[in-house]
Amino acid sequence: MELQFEGDDLKSVLNRLRRAQGQISGVIKMIEEGRDCEDVVTQLAAASRALDRAGFAIIATGLQQCLTDAERGQRDGETKEQMKARLEKLFLSLA
Repeated sequence: MELQFEGDDLKSVLNRLRRAQGQISGVIKMIEEGRDCEDVVTQLAAASRALDRAGFAIIATGLQQCLTDAERGQRDGETKEQMKARLEKLFLSLA
């Protein structure tokens, strides 16, 4: 399945990923500068949340597309159980 984003969904995911990218760059710089551990961990936690939210948005879009494909019978003979297992694996990958 190719994941397809449209309009606001695409903007939202890209913004979250760019935010995380900036925060990770900030963490690297903070470590290089020998900044306070608490500040580094706080910034790292923010980056992690941004990545999690982007991941959940991607999975939500993928889930919606998978369900649409399943309704149309477009999933190359995949059973409901196989689709469920695949989607469960996606969710668990972010846990």
